[in-house]
Amino acid sequence: MSGVEIRELESFLVLAQELHFGRAGERLYISQSRVSQLLRSLEGRIGAPLVERTSRRVSLTPLGESFLASLRPAYDALRATVDEARAAARGMGEALRIGFQGTVDDDLGEAIARFGDRYPDCAIDIVEIPLSDPFGPLRREEMDCAVVLLPVTEDDLVLGPVFSRQPQTLAVSVRHPFAARESVSAEELADCRLIRIDGGAPEYWRQAQAPDLTPGGLPIPSGPSVNTLQEGLSLAAANRGVMLLCRSTAEYHARRDSVTFVPVRGLPDSELGLIRHRLRPSAQAEAFALAVGETTGTAN
Repeated sequence: MSGVEIRELESFLVLAQELHFGRAGERLYISQSRVSQLLRSLEGRIGAPLVERTSRRVSLTPLGESFLASLRPAYDALRATVDEARAAARGMGEALRIGFQGTVDDDLGEAIARFGDRYPDCAIDIVEIPLSDPFGPLRREEMDCAVVLLPVTEDDLVLGPVFSRQPQTLAVSVRHPFAARESVSAEELADCRLIRIDGGAPEYWRQAQAPDLTPGGLPIPSGPSVNTLQEGLSLAAANRGVMLLCRSTAEYHARRDSVTFVPVRGLPDSELGLIRHRLRPSAQAEAFALAVGETTGTAN
């Protein structure tokens, strides 16, 4: 390793994500100049520049791109190994904090039970994540892992396993014209006011949950925006708009007498995925990911 330090590698990984020395320093809790110093040290050990710096932008050199592609999985594996050893030494005694969106379905409930049976000394906290902020609680270290709706393309998050692929349904008031239908087509969403998701979720994610256009290109009128699932269901019940939900969430709330759930034809299936923070892995979260994979029959 020629004396390479872990902090040098961490600085390079964060800088490769942010492409900004100041933001990289903020994430690493060090100064901008210290990030630059660590990068220069790493480049000196390698013998060539990894990053191109100008007064306007920061970018990776071709060697930097290649180094990043090889380093990231190796770094993740090293951190996981160290965390697993630490967990083994302390008997997995710290709490596992799990976030979830929607509902805790049978698969997720079984995975939690499997983890609990395997690590009886590890407390398990389960917290609902608002629809409007799928990734924020994990980034703020409020939890160790989270089950969220796909897609997830965040560089600082590890995704997997992916599971619970299900058709989508439309939550509508019992007074809505679609309430008596056996199903509706995706193109008929152009005749509805679709409830949107507010807050800081990335645009690509919000579009996946509440698209602006039908698959055929028809505009879908916007209804009110919400932060939580309960807000959306309440607005649907009041006939203020309609809301797309996965089938398991619809089945969980099917006892409501003011809302009905109608299958939608022609939309991509909904999927869930377990996410963890790439630079703050925990042995508990990795062990839970294994339990989810075993329960659902999906690979991490």
